[in-house]
Amino acid sequence: MTAVLKLKVEDMDEGFVERLKKAHAKSDIEIHVMNPGESAASLTEEGFWEIIDLLDWAHTGDDEKVLQPAVAYLAEQPLSHIYQFVDMLAKKLFELDTKQHAQVFLDTEGYLSSDDFLYARCAVVANGKKVFESILHNPSEMPTDVTFEPLLHLADFAYQRKTGKKAILKPSVSYETYSNREGWNYP
Repeated sequence: MTAVLKLKVEDMDEGFVERLKKAHAKSDIEIHVMNPGESAASLTEEGFWEIIDLLDWAHTGDDEKVLQPAVAYLAEQPLSHIYQFVDMLAKKLFELDTKQHAQVFLDTEGYLSSDDFLYARCAVVANGKKVFESILHNPSEMPTDVTFEPLLHLADFAYQRKTGKKAILKPSVSYETYSNREGWNYP
């Protein structure tokens, strides 16, 4: 059963939290924070790719400058969009986390660097929707010589810019290598 609760933080007291824990002891809880005046509008798939398209590749070699336009734009959006960006990015990285996509990364001894494979998946997403979809459907096109780990930090930087606080953003799905059990043919 899914329950949606909409309330003000000031209305949450210890009693409320205890009742919530008792009623949903074994459930996962997802909290979306909306600041006053923000709409609950969702970040669309198109909106996600528009943010990705803001990466400034004219500054290749200076990751901070590459990220800057996307970070600035995302920081101006509702806070909920930052959380949704994290989830959408994680889901795309998860989709690319397959045995077929990883085959091009195996070294001569059959070893796969899980970090390098993750950062290469980041590069695929960072290169936009067309590249992502092409490689998603054609694993043999997975690049072996391009990585872009900084994409993992884009939302953190936007959150920090917007709130002045360090981000603690956890996606709803793991993007770590081998997380997509079906993609790796694990039971």
